[in-house]
Amino acid sequence: MGRTLVPLVVESEDLRLSGALAAADDPRLGHDAGVVAGMVPLGITLTSEAGRALEGADVAIEFALPAATVGNVRLCAGRGLPIVIGTTGHDAAARREIERAAGTIPVVMAPNMSLGVNLLLRLAELAGRALDERYDAEIVEAHHRLKVDAPSGTALGLGAAVARGRGVDHDEAAVYARHGATGARKPGTIGYAVIRAGDIVGDHRVIFAGPGECIELAHHAQDRSGFARGALAAARWVVGRPPGLYSMMDVLGI
Repeated sequence: MGRTLVPLVVESEDLRLSGALAAADDPRLGHDAGVVAGMVPLGITLTSEAGRALEGADVAIEFALPAATVGNVRLCAGRGLPIVIGTTGHDAAARREIERAAGTIPVVMAPNMSLGVNLLLRLAELAGRALDERYDAEIVEAHHRLKVDAPSGTALGLGAAVARGRGVDHDEAAVYARHGATGARKPGTIGYAVIRAGDIVGDHRVIFAGPGECIELAHHAQDRSGFARGALAAARWVVGRPPGLYSMMDVLGI
């Protein structure tokens, strides 16, 4: 994601790249961030030292492996630096650390930074509220063959939005797999279907199939720039906010 973020930061009129962080085993360490992103040199080298990467920054944006988030958040909290977290797959302990840091600094965290996906999340909740159990809810998602988790964080967020709209417990309503003689569908369940193939960036559909009609809400990512633009919108928004754990819904004001 960094290679997508860097050109957008450079092209913007109100943002400046102050540092670039990479994993300790990244072979591009020491290389210029602009060159890595396919641009002219920017005079900023990739480093694995988070403290160095954050020097002079007003806000941090993180897209990383889940194991890196806690250390990054603690460092930002120690410096009073807002952070936007686009990383997914955190365990309960990591989420507690993020919540603890949000008592000190403003944190924006979302499973998907795309502005369109976050609008879809709100629409899914509204549809869940309006359409009762006569409308079977299904979440269908597709991603590239290298994605390691399923369902995606965004798909789970959509299912949770439907459950929230219906006032039910998502974990009790969710059905993640069907195979063999499953019997008739249980009313009120929220089903998931997952596709992993090729280089699909990310497709999500929310289906409400009811008596005589079917309603579909969908988002199709053409490339990764939508996620990066959303993260930059969150970075602009979070600077100057009071400490707290915010979502993209807060950023969008919906």
